Amino acid sequence: MATDTIKSSAGAGGAAGPGGLRRLLLDNGALTALIVLVVALSALSGDFLTTDNLLNIGVQAAVTAILAFGVTFVIVAAGIDLSVGSVAALSATVLAWSATSEGVPVALAVILAVATGIACGLVNGFLVSYGKLPPFIATLAMLSVARGLSLVISQGTPIAFPESVSHLGDTLGGWLPVPVLVMVVMGLITAFVLGRTYIGRSMYAIGGNEEASRLSGLRVKKQKLAIYALSGLFAAAAGIVLASRLSSAQPQAAQGYELDAIAAVVIGGASLAGGTGKASGTLIGALILAVLRNGLNLLSVSAFWQQVVIGVVIALAVLLDTVRRKAGATPVGAGGGGSKGRQAVTYLLAAVVAAAVVGATSLLHGGSSTAAQQKIGLSLSTLNNPFFVQIRAGAEEEAKKLGVDLTVTDAQNDASQQANQLQNFTSEGLASIVVNPVDSDAAGPAVRAANRAGIPVVGVDRGVTKAKTAALVASDNVEGGELGARALAEKLGGKGTIVILQGQAGTSASRERGAGFAEGLKAYPGIKVVAKQPADFDRTKGLDVMSNLLQAHPGIDGVFAENDEMALGAIKALGSKAGTSVQVVGFDGTPDGLRAVGDGTLYASVAQQPRELGRIAVDNALRAAEGEKVSATVKVPVKVVTKENVADFGG
Repeated sequence: MATDTIKSSAGAGGAAGPGGLRRLLLDNGALTALIVLVVALSALSGDFLTTDNLLNIGVQAAVTAILAFGVTFVIVAAGIDLSVGSVAALSATVLAWSATSEGVPVALAVILAVATGIACGLVNGFLVSYGKLPPFIATLAMLSVARGLSLVISQGTPIAFPESVSHLGDTLGGWLPVPVLVMVVMGLITAFVLGRTYIGRSMYAIGGNEEASRLSGLRVKKQKLAIYALSGLFAAAAGIVLASRLSSAQPQAAQGYELDAIAAVVIGGASLAGGTGKASGTLIGALILAVLRNGLNLLSVSAFWQQVVIGVVIALAVLLDTVRRKAGATPVGAGGGGSKGRQAVTYLLAAVVAAAVVGATSLLHGGSSTAAQQKIGLSLSTLNNPFFVQIRAGAEEEAKKLGVDLTVTDAQNDASQQANQLQNFTSEGLASIVVNPVDSDAAGPAVRAANRAGIPVVGVDRGVTKAKTAALVASDNVEGGELGARALAEKLGGKGTIVILQGQAGTSASRERGAGFAEGLKAYPGIKVVAKQPADFDRTKGLDVMSNLLQAHPGIDGVFAENDEMALGAIKALGSKAGTSVQVVGFDGTPDGLRAVGDGTLYASVAQQPRELGRIAVDNALRAAEGEKVSATVKVPVKVVTKENVADFGG
């Protein structure tokens, strides 16, 4: 096994004295960091160190950990795999599509999903080994290919997961989460492969010195094929577990998870230069990320600051690895039987410390908190969009008026991240929860957990399927799409060519607005749609996509964008044509959109009054928490705002 051998500079004293303690902390930096985090968060939040919340942390770490175990193989061999998140989504999509749409037996569908992950890994390995592509480039290409195939197969729409496989997201005995068991099993397999198999020894050898490994007779190219295939296999397993938790295969699932997986491996002590790394370190790294996110949610830290904190932790982990190496500490994954004995003692010590923390914090936070009775959680699909920022503003204004403590989280358009946030709200025992789902189906399992805990849930802007909500506060997206079609068609005199800028594939808002627009356009046969392209509800993408469409369709007469952000990007691309020869209709009624309506560059916006949505949602959530009867559906009217009436529209 070709690993770096770093000689100790501490003398023969072993672990005795201050120098020995310093060595112990350096050799187990990730474990030390995890203990410190647990101690700090337990002291800061009485909701952190509860059985339900600790199980939540395990579930939330599971997918990242399984992905990271696969990435560990690649990083130990001095490679990188940026495709695991997309491969996870593709594998889950293949399973759901084949089992539901194509009628394939579930067992065979699972095999197909696993084979898909392995095939993606083999392609990565072939490009790296035989194509001589840098691992970064080869796996970056696969990231795009796998994500694209997932969208093609699903047509951008979440697919319901087979009931028999969805049990992977359930619990055993009503308390032990199956994802945690899968994570433990995959971790044991990783440890066995790394420590007890020929391919595991090959990984360390290749990572330590690839050329020396080749000269010593190791078939490096074939070994890399196997290494990347293992990474693909673990990605497929993670995708199946993730989709099981959400009860649906999301084509946009696991975006950015490859970075979390790599971060977990690095935090766990592996080196990106290769040659070091172990399963236990990777597991600890994944737990650190999950504990951080969970604790910061419980402490109501802004989602934006959470990203900053996690970035700092990753940087500190790499810095600690550098300090450890300079101090002469044992590399992670290196060492003989003696080091394993010391490692066992270290883990025993960690268990003792953890037990002490449990006892101390139980005394510190003894008794129940009455503050939770007036605390409401708001989980928004994204805060990277002015519409949802306006919902938050309205909710915060109403919460302040009512004297309610409102915690706001940002799911960043990630259904699994939102499920985690909803689980955290439930474990806190909040008075009620307001949720704006990333996907209505995917939010169902987490909302059902809140139902079982007796916490009323209010949906805002989008409903939740297969779960009970006390109320739904929303505008009618389908009706809004129809109004948008009517406004644009009448402005064009019932004839002309138009293009449509679609929202993020897979979101209910994009589906419903698009369906409503198509339905409304049926009354105007003289209007022809010449192109439809997604721009992900983003202004910059709206600009780029519109610029590209103008090359193919320079003579268009109108544009319908499924939100104002994309409409504003389209206006920028159209330049002087906007509002003159080309009419643009947006959706949402955001402040920037309404200003463009007033300026005449945006003909109309289908306004939803987002601040009113947020205000009414919080009001209904508090009433439901206090046992008052609330309406099952609260409709906030949509309105077409043009230059003629924009001055009278208050939002």
